[in-house]
Amino acid sequence: MTSKASQAETATFSIEKIGGRTLRVAHWRLDMPSEHPPILFFNGIGANIEAAAPLAERLTERGFIMFDMPGTGESPDPVIPYNPVTMAWTTSELLDHYSIDQVDVMGVSWGGAMAQHFALQHSARTRRLVLAATTPGMLMVPGNPAALSKMADPRRYIDPEFMSEHFTTLYGGMVEGSAAKQSHIARLKPPSPRGYLYQLIAMLGWTSLPALPFLKKETLVMMGSDDQIVPIINGRILAAMIPNAILEIFDGGGHLFLLTHTEESVVKLRAFLDAAVTTDKQRKAS
Repeated sequence: MTSKASQAETATFSIEKIGGRTLRVAHWRLDMPSEHPPILFFNGIGANIEAAAPLAERLTERGFIMFDMPGTGESPDPVIPYNPVTMAWTTSELLDHYSIDQVDVMGVSWGGAMAQHFALQHSARTRRLVLAATTPGMLMVPGNPAALSKMADPRRYIDPEFMSEHFTTLYGGMVEGSAAKQSHIARLKPPSPRGYLYQLIAMLGWTSLPALPFLKKETLVMMGSDDQIVPIINGRILAAMIPNAILEIFDGGGHLFLLTHTEESVVKLRAFLDAAVTTDKQRKAS
């Protein structure tokens, strides 16, 4: 069995040409009957599909689709830069390719910004929104300088020893030597220099803050209390600005609380996605 298979056992991988871009795509259970719309997942900066595969594997009752951003994982380098507008359009074209009309949109960290933008730009295709360890973009409260300096160092992707040594400083909420840490490091594949640069500059000057009051989708904001990269105040801002948002804080969780608090995260995620639709009147009365 290949490494790819062991890291994403039930995924179907393909290389797709979508909207003028070539993307490596993975999807789970799209051909299985389900009462739930699929989850469209946007990953963190520089992260490949395998980094989030454990979450997709756990949500066995629904479909799941994601892709490597240009220049990350096994998607080829981008030829020209992109921005949230063009990448949201490309993502919508990808959903058309798979005949998917509506999705629950989820994003982590950098991907949380993309998830916000997709939900704003393609509201009709978005049922519910999940934002994990993320911010409203440029207008954010910055994290721990020690963590941010390590995050900017490319060795975190190409040097496993560097990543292991500085893992707790980078992400917080992680027990030294834990199986979750080693498992995450093993799944990472370094992005290309151009891919990482283009992903960084894609969000330069971007913020969702002025648009958040008009984001009417029911939204779950998930934050770790020990996140060194995205302080918890950013989640409070998102939850306060989005009219139909709820905030879940994972005590002791760092930037990767989806890995360290997997059971709790999946329970909260399922409860939110499976809940009955509530009206504005019901929310005000609760």
